Amino acid sequence: MERFRGRADIPLNETGLAQAEALACHLASWPIAAVYSSPLQRTMDTAKAIARELALEVKPLEALLDIDYGALQRLTPEEAEQRYPYIYLQWLREPHLVHFPQGESLAQLRERVLKSVRELAESHQGETVVLVGHKIVNKMLLCAVLGLDNSHIWQIEQDQAAVNIFEWPSYLVLLNDTCHLSSRQENATMYS
Repeated sequence: MERFRGRADIPLNETGLAQAEALACHLASWPIAAVYSSPLQRTMDTAKAIARELALEVKPLEALLDIDYGALQRLTPEEAEQRYPYIYLQWLREPHLVHFPQGESLAQLRERVLKSVRELAESHQGETVVLVGHKIVNKMLLCAVLGLDNSHIWQIEQDQAAVNIFEWPSYLVLLNDTCHLSSRQENATMYS
């Protein structure tokens, strides 16, 4: 069931764990110097699978935490629409104008993520690093790389366990790649 998960610290389900393993196998031969992750369990589980394949350790990074949905956290879309109709509709139509009650705005999220990515780019010059984040965090980061403002988050797709490749600050190489998931599923189907 879809919910405003945000900062709710929930584990990956079986599908998520399988996707994390497929992603880790996909990235195993890449020249990766470090793996950073949001400290929430679902992202740490994904990051640990990747780091294990690369013989690295995961470095938790608070700046990659999911958006703080505040009062809407853990609500289903239907519950959010019923309890906070104005906020819910604005989130769908004008997300850049929303400041979640007891939570944060996209502007605040973007500021904390970009500050951290700038610092990582400086400390890892010439290296490739993995950032394991959340859908909205990734969308914000990609908007920045593409030179788009926060109003464009719904125009950027982000599937579970997708790979995005960019060179900081403004060169996008790959967006929302999930080829490692479909080939794994095809292999499972062929041999079952």
